[in-house]
Amino acid sequence: MQKANINGKVWKFGKDIDTDLIIAARYLNTSVAQELAKHVMEDADPEFVNKMRVGDLIVAGENFGCGSSREHAPIALKAAGVAAIIAPTFARIFYRNAFNMGLPIFELEESAEISEGDDVTVDMNEGTITNNTTKKSYNFTPIPEFMQELIDAGGLMNFAQNEIKGK
Repeated sequence: MQKANINGKVWKFGKDIDTDLIIAARYLNTSVAQELAKHVMEDADPEFVNKMRVGDLIVAGENFGCGSSREHAPIALKAAGVAAIIAPTFARIFYRNAFNMGLPIFELEESAEISEGDDVTVDMNEGTITNNTTKKSYNFTPIPEFMQELIDAGGLMNFAQNEIKGK
């Protein structure tokens, strides 16, 4: 299976970004993805949704997605147009929820070397992240094939529907 590259501008966040910073509990009275997207990262950066563009990436510190296990966090990020998240580590439940929602995430120990505003390309075939701004490349463990299939399908629900239909 040929995997696509992801290329975008970086928005930088620190460590321990919890699910309440990703999408605050006060907005959880809806599960409509586009409504959640309007408030993504609002408590970490009130202007984030106004500054970012579809296809941009988030680069963060360790333990991204810690806190409660709500699926709303990766749903809101994906609906806002975040193409991928790069961090040294992710909270385990967020990690699985991200793949289930079709949001690609990449573990990269050297994420601190990438700065806000940098242009970054993730090559999922080669397992490399290239900072096009600094011309530095990093290796990451490629996403396992079965998890890549979830990403390609747009999430677990779409994957399951495709399997039922025999695609």
